[in-house]
Amino acid sequence: MRLRIVTPLSVVIDEDIDSLRAEDASGSFGILSGHAPFLTALAISIVSWRRAGAERFCAVRGGVLTVTAGTAIAIATREAVAGTDLATLDAEVLARFQSDADEERVEHVETVRLQLHAIRRMISRLRPGSSAGEFR
Repeated sequence: MRLRIVTPLSVVIDEDIDSLRAEDASGSFGILSGHAPFLTALAISIVSWRRAGAERFCAVRGGVLTVTAGTAIAIATREAVAGTDLATLDAEVLARFQSDADEERVEHVETVRLQLHAIRRMISRLRPGSSAGEFR
């Protein structure tokens, strides 16, 4: 099978593999050659694969995994870090990915709050009896 892991900026992995393990919202799963067509959204996790008995790893920040014709696996993700040391990827990279995702959620909430506040101010100024629609 051919594994290809891509980010918006680069192709991180493009190689032949024997098997793959990944994780989505329902849990961990495996893929072998001849797998049925498949599409899933990945969690922030470590994808692992075997090639000639050696195991390799790549930390992914979510993404989409597709299996086509049982011979090609493609993963499109925001960010990916490949490595051979699982402990380093697990401890450092996944923690950073989780932290970044948490910060993005907080920023999103703050942005929505600002937008709602601006809309409330506009509506209050457009009501009959307000000061002719002027903003202060």
